[in-house]
Amino acid sequence: MCLESGTSTVMSRRGSLQERALVIAFAALASGSLMEVPAFAQTAPADASGAVSAADTSQSGDGLGDRDTLLGDLGGVRSRLEDTGIVLKAQETSEVLGNVTGGIRQGAIYEGSTLATLSIDTERFLGFGGGTFTVSGLQIHGKGLSANNLDNLNVASSIEAKPSTRLFELWYEQSILSGRASIRIGQQAADQEFSVSQFGALFLNSGFGWATLTANDLPSGGPAYPFATPGVRLKIQPSDELVVLVGLYNGDPADNGSGTSFRVDNGAFLIGEVQYSINGSEDDAGLPGTYKVGAWYNSNSFPDQRFGAGDKSLANPESDDVPLLHRGDWGIYALADQMIYRVPGTKDQGLGLFGRIMVAPSDRNEISFYFNAGATYKGLVTGRPDDTAGIGVIYARIGNAARNRDEDTVAFSGAARPIRDAETVFEVTYQAQITPWWALQPDFQYVFSPGGGIPDPGEPSKRIGNAAVLGLRTTITF
Repeated sequence: MCLESGTSTVMSRRGSLQERALVIAFAALASGSLMEVPAFAQTAPADASGAVSAADTSQSGDGLGDRDTLLGDLGGVRSRLEDTGIVLKAQETSEVLGNVTGGIRQGAIYEGSTLATLSIDTERFLGFGGGTFTVSGLQIHGKGLSANNLDNLNVASSIEAKPSTRLFELWYEQSILSGRASIRIGQQAADQEFSVSQFGALFLNSGFGWATLTANDLPSGGPAYPFATPGVRLKIQPSDELVVLVGLYNGDPADNGSGTSFRVDNGAFLIGEVQYSINGSEDDAGLPGTYKVGAWYNSNSFPDQRFGAGDKSLANPESDDVPLLHRGDWGIYALADQMIYRVPGTKDQGLGLFGRIMVAPSDRNEISFYFNAGATYKGLVTGRPDDTAGIGVIYARIGNAARNRDEDTVAFSGAARPIRDAETVFEVTYQAQITPWWALQPDFQYVFSPGGGIPDPGEPSKRIGNAAVLGLRTTITF
């Protein structure tokens, strides 16, 4: 969910609070200006990507503990907006993470991410069927544990990024072919739809979201949080079980600045995915599962991990330190989510398993092989049907070319230093749903060989120590 970059300005605590308030206030003001538009039909809420769905958005109760959102109906404002097809949401995710061992230093950090989203159903708002318009903004505050303490590959938090206030997504989607296909055009983040694991989304480590391989190897991490970029996405669903997704995006999302440059001239990123679901209907007696295969290609140039333009190792003192460039980069992946036990009489309580694998060429990528897997159980604790527990592992392997360069460095320098191989992360987490709008999530991660086994800055002949990470996340939906 990934988490790479925004502006480099470090904000004060007071400034961060002010900017978060501005993001939410801006979205509220934008939606409030539309309050007097006549209603066309009953409303529907936004899904995970901000799109309007067909479910009812009415608040489930008047009590604070019964509401779907902390602020409830806002004195009727939400209901009036929803009657016109407008859905306004804001969510704050905050956490404290600290490593008690390992990394380049020990300590704790605070970080947070505020997401404000405004979605409009064009049928309800304009009488024009099949359309959805979505705009969202991010306010990222605090500092990341991986960037400051761990220096590892699998970023410890899915919200970690440099502090910034930025436009996130801005797109229009039109349903076609009687709802069996749709086209989405505008600024988008591919990690909202591609290579997504249902059960893996529970975990804090970003490697369970946008794969560590793509986040590390693609320019600026690829079109993923917090970097949405202009693109076009086609979705085709020939049957209830089968979905085909194809997306074409700007090749380097960082050139989009604070999200308002809308550049499309820095190469291209193409990704395609086929999804197959089983037992997805409520009438199916079997256990639900989803299986996906996909591939991606980036047209930019990528530096060789070992050799320079003169076919000499970059570790060779005689090298000109200019890497050999390769045209384009690619990867293939597969993932699965499968429920293997369901508590009798429930819809989604029980045990689910997930896994994902991804490979890419070794010569131009620091990480050439990635794998993650795990299990989640919803309703594990008696009397807590909405809580979810999870255990997972991520493995990211350093490519042969990068490892060979490390060996060359030792050979040419004559100094002992580690040879990188792989980084593995083990995570145990528990998400407690305190109210429908508030979740608390204690978390433990253990990082083996941070950075794949990079040298310790204080003692370069040894690797950075394994890191034990403790954390607590809170998520509030306003």
